[in-house]
Parts: sequence; structure tokens; C-alpha cells
Amino acid sequence: MFLPNRKQAAVLLSTALFSLPVAAAPAGTVPGKVFDAAYAPVPPIGEDQAQVVYYRVQQGVQRQGAAHLYVDREFHTGLLPGGYSTFCLAPGSHTLGAYLDDTPDYKGKRSDLYLATLQGGQTYYLRVREDGNTFPQPVKREEAERELVATRAQAHALSRAASVEACRYYEYLVDSSRFKSYELSSDVLFAFGKSGHQDISSAGRQALAGLIDELHRDDAQIKHIQVVGHTDPIGDEAKNQQLGQARANTLRDLLIAEGIGDSIIGAASAGNREPVVFSCYGSRAQQIACYAPNRRVVIKVELGRPVEK
Repeated sequence: MFLPNRKQAAVLLSTALFSLPVAAAPAGTVPGKVFDAAYAPVPPIGEDQAQVVYYRVQQGVQRQGAAHLYVDREFHTGLLPGGYSTFCLAPGSHTLGAYLDDTPDYKGKRSDLYLATLQGGQTYYLRVREDGNTFPQPVKREEAERELVATRAQAHALSRAASVEACRYYEYLVDSSRFKSYELSSDVLFAFGKSGHQDISSAGRQALAGLIDELHRDDAQIKHIQVVGHTDPIGDEAKNQQLGQARANTLRDLLIAEGIGDSIIGAASAGNREPVVFSCYGSRAQQIACYAPNRRVVIKVELGRPVEK
């Protein structure tokens, strides 16, 4: 079997400038799904909108039910533990808040929630309070994105909030030199269906060595790394979600072992929700071969300053 050297292994590593993330499907439009895509850092927004990332952590949850999120006294979504919602509003004054144990009275439709003046071009990170306080808890971006790593888009409820707008992202606002994206084939890294340290092939270890060399060259300026595992659609969706997470966790552990700080690395799973190849037919072996591009681990790196060219 041909095993590439370190330089050749780098060829297995597909490197690209950061592109706008695939947006999670609008809430309530994914039949049968409670959660959709894993969180990815949101792009900047134009002056014509204000962007809100409202989320609920898994840790420290006192009540397992939904926290009903209201925008201008209209229901937007029900945030379960580990769920988030990203939405945009016209700049100006809006009421925002989340009610736990809200049924059957739906107090958020009648009560005065927190009145916020939102500035155009700004992104606001708001966390649900677990103590029953309906006011949102503002969080700094760095802290919020550490917590958001473990969240997924809330997808089960349809927004009734008329003032909520789809976010309009403009490419010219994204400083693409601040981001790098690396893609490793799961078939190079792991045996089919495997995810452990011991399951990484020789070719996979050499591909990782090429990645680690790249990261060490940027080490002084790395601000955040997000490792996302992707699977094909073969088999049970929940197990695919777990497999993607296990593979992302393994790569995160290996990067930490190579000296990358654990506080700046997150790991998440997209499962089979972000395919490259959509429809494959034939025998199981033919489907496995056809869906190979979907089986991948993506490493998204945000740099603290622009990359020198």
C-alpha cells in the first residue's frame, strides 16, 4: 500500500479560505427534527440589520422543558438545553426574553420583556437564564462561542415573530484572510465506521502531521479552532451524529496532545446534515464508495490577525 511522506500527505489535506457557513434551516421547516446543524461562528452583518445569537447551555440546567423565546411579544422558538437560534432584526428598540415553564399562559405575549436598543452591524450573544429570570443574559463573544460549540440549531418550532428577518450576509464584510479551513477525508483517517485513536491509519497519521505543521506555523495568531465531524447518510441518523462527534473528539484530543491549547479548540458533529454528495444508489459497497466525499472532518481556524501573503 502506498503511504505518502509528510509533504505528500499535505496533498490529502484540502485547504481553502473561509467561506460563509451553511446556514441552519429555518426553524420549523425540518420535519421530524428537534435540532439541526451544529453551531458555526456567524459572519458579520451589515449596517441594515442587527444580529442576535440566543442560546441555552447544557450545563447547570434546572428545568428540562423549553424556554420560550419572544421577540416583540411574539413567539420565536422554544430553546431546549443545548439549542441556539440565530436571527436578525431591523436596528432599533425591540423586546427580547425567554420564559421557562411558559405553558399554558404564554406570559411572554403579554408581559414586558427586556427592552433592548440594537445597533446596526452588531451581533449580540444572549444566553437563557436558568433561574427563571426572563431577561436575556448578554455574553461576550469569546465566552459565548466557547459555550456554543456544544449547541445545535433549534429546528422544531416555526417562528411567529413578525419582526424577525432572515440575516443578509455580505461577502465584502468577511475578512477571509482571518480564516482557514482544512478538510481531512475520514476514509484516509479511519477505517469505515471507526473513530478511536487506535483506528487512525498510517496515511491518516501522516495527513494529521501535515495539518499540525500548518497549525504550528500559525500558532501565535490562532484565536479559535472548531473541529466538525461529517458522516454519510448510511445507517441510523443518531448513530451517525455520534460517529461524527467521536471522530471530532479524537482529532481534538490529538491536536491538544501536539501542543494546541485545549481552551481554543472545540469539537462538534454535523452528522449527515451537510452532504457533498446527495443521492447514491446500488449495492451497499457502491453506496459506500459513492458517499465517500461526505465522510470528512473539517477543521475551521480563526486567526487573530490577517494571514501575511
